[in-house]
Amino acid sequence: MKVTKRLTNNVSEVYHVSGDGHTRQGMYQALYKKKIALANGAYKDNKRVGLWQFYNNRGTVVQSYNFDKNQFVYEAQEDTTSNIHYFVDRTFDTVKVANPKVNKPLRIGGVYYGYLPYVSLFKMPKRYSSTDLDYSNVNVVVELLVSPGGRLADYTVHLIYAPLQTSIDDIRMNLKLPNPDDLVFVPASYEGEAVSCRIMIECVLNSNGTLDFAK
Repeated sequence: MKVTKRLTNNVSEVYHVSGDGHTRQGMYQALYKKKIALANGAYKDNKRVGLWQFYNNRGTVVQSYNFDKNQFVYEAQEDTTSNIHYFVDRTFDTVKVANPKVNKPLRIGGVYYGYLPYVSLFKMPKRYSSTDLDYSNVNVVVELLVSPGGRLADYTVHLIYAPLQTSIDDIRMNLKLPNPDDLVFVPASYEGEAVSCRIMIECVLNSNGTLDFAK
């Protein structure tokens, strides 16, 4: 049976399930605005198998991952125009280390599809109704803190009043995520040493109180 499910206002997924109605089997695809692939791969008995390809919302491959080998096959260089920003928790001593080698954290799914779970989980609290607060004037930043051990240590959504660039609220999200795999990262590193890193994801607030990636 074919299933189509909306993840955000702009992203949907299409997959197949077996006769029990919930076990994923066969081809999977996530789509941006119903036409641009964000993820292509396959399931077997509810597990992702084989080589998966992940793309940004322009259809460019940003990551390939082999689930049979649990191995990153390809990771694209970060796009300088990306709305995802990284802040490594380390003071760069340029006197001791010229041009230190710093690696960002990695998420299976790449810089778009991989971060969808943290964007799609948020719903504007009822205390901020669209009748009291003009959502079009609210900027949103999803902040993730990844520990040196590669675990999600903090998950906060920042609401910002755009005209004045002032804070409205900082909402701490529950770390008991529906999918435990979304707690796992390859940690950032500085000169080969694992370090903590904050990931800032710029988002837009939809009229229904949900989020999408900033364009």
